[in-house]
Amino acid sequence: MVWEPGRGSIVRRGKGLLLALLVPVVLTGCTAGPSRRPAVVENDARSAPTAGVPSTVPLPPLTEPRSPSVQWSDCDTQVRSRLEPPSVPASALSFTCATVTSVLDSPDLPGRIPTHVALLKAGSGPIPLLVLNDIEGESGTHYAAHLAAALPPALLSRFSLIGVDRRGTGDSDAVGCVPRDVRTTLLSQDPAADEIDEVLDAARRAGQQCAIDLGNSQLAIDSWRAAGDLEQIRVQLGVPKLNAIAHGEASHVLTSYAARYPGRFGRVVLDGIPDPSPDPATALADLTAARQSTLDAFGRDCADRRCGLGDATAAVTTLLDRLRADQPMLGDGTAFSPGLALDAITVGLANPARWPELATAIQAAGGGNPAPLAAFVDPMLHGSQAAPPRLDGALATECNDSSARLSANQITALGTRLRQQSALFGAAATERLTWCLPWPGRTTPLPPPGVAGLPPILVTATASDPVTPEPGTTRAAAQMPSAVRISWQGSGHAAFTSPCVGEAVRAFLADGKVPADGTLCPA
Repeated sequence: MVWEPGRGSIVRRGKGLLLALLVPVVLTGCTAGPSRRPAVVENDARSAPTAGVPSTVPLPPLTEPRSPSVQWSDCDTQVRSRLEPPSVPASALSFTCATVTSVLDSPDLPGRIPTHVALLKAGSGPIPLLVLNDIEGESGTHYAAHLAAALPPALLSRFSLIGVDRRGTGDSDAVGCVPRDVRTTLLSQDPAADEIDEVLDAARRAGQQCAIDLGNSQLAIDSWRAAGDLEQIRVQLGVPKLNAIAHGEASHVLTSYAARYPGRFGRVVLDGIPDPSPDPATALADLTAARQSTLDAFGRDCADRRCGLGDATAAVTTLLDRLRADQPMLGDGTAFSPGLALDAITVGLANPARWPELATAIQAAGGGNPAPLAAFVDPMLHGSQAAPPRLDGALATECNDSSARLSANQITALGTRLRQQSALFGAAATERLTWCLPWPGRTTPLPPPGVAGLPPILVTATASDPVTPEPGTTRAAAQMPSAVRISWQGSGHAAFTSPCVGEAVRAFLADGKVPADGTLCPA
């Protein structure tokens, strides 16, 4: 991701997550009804929210740690050498790191095997604010480092961002059980092909190898147990309540935490929640529509910049057709397939800050140079000792979190139906269903997102989000009695890029002000 601070109160679309957070700006169009600012209610933990806010439980006060036991050590040089992109100014921040011991809690050996959770601290504020990222995105510690670099000093004098590498990722005993060629095959399903046999065979190989390599820990890499890791972190940070931000699919960890430890839930923001619908067809139809909508927005942005790509859908379709006829080889000997190209494009669509780079990469791939486009998906495929491949931890977590399994015939039929909705993204939306088919399913599903008796939870959504589409986030929020939802009418996988949303989040976290449910923020 590219993280660039905004200038004053002006934040250009897609210039980084939370660029406007805690900047004392005059808002220009957050609306709930006729108002141009997010309607708020004062909530300093001494009185409950007023009518219209769905929770009658006040936000808990911000409490400084007492007798913390986390041992922080300097890791500034090491972190900076691993950040991609290395966009944190040397004089702006310093980073310290720590490791917290938790319990692996595998089903057959509960409470007996330890696991290690890596933390990164940015900022000097006394109040810890945990930061969690999507399992397929950059590690939580690196995400927090980039996030901190985009924030004004005022925030980091009130809060310290505590990035968390979720179990099985980053420096938290990362999973690395999928063979390299299998990763490539998993991401190479042609969106125009009806058969999934090759990808399904790769999924079987991945599941078998992970069962061999991980043993008892295979089923312990999930969001429910990651919530237990957060509780260990809260205890060792010495705070009575957990204050946190979760991006996208990481919301599963915090909704699981709410179910397990409702009395310790503090001020929490969920930026995009996965669809809780038990029907994959409903969720994937919305995902297909959101990806096509985001591609359309990318095309309009490209036209406004006169990037020369032309119609975005036509350009991508032409590229995939060319790759079917002649697949160029990447530097590591991997064939750059249509499926791999579409996965790379989907990654790029999620971050509008990279849209100019994405447009150039699509054009380069069409001209026979696939390397710039392949770079978007490379972190999922390739790893090193310093940065493990993201696919392995994502596969384990996403498959362990899911209890539903469709048959191969059902997946194929669903892909055919969705292809009628979007020739590009329809069948590709079923990719993860195929990955998880051979993987053991949960015996009990993750808890629904709704827990009674919680303080207000701020839920943000983006109109065209290719990762956690707005309809699914809206359905999730509807199940949460204390959810207060803000929708940004923009594109990408980060509502916080909106100054309107950013200010509402700032006021919620720092001042205890709860916005009106259903607030709309313009693009």
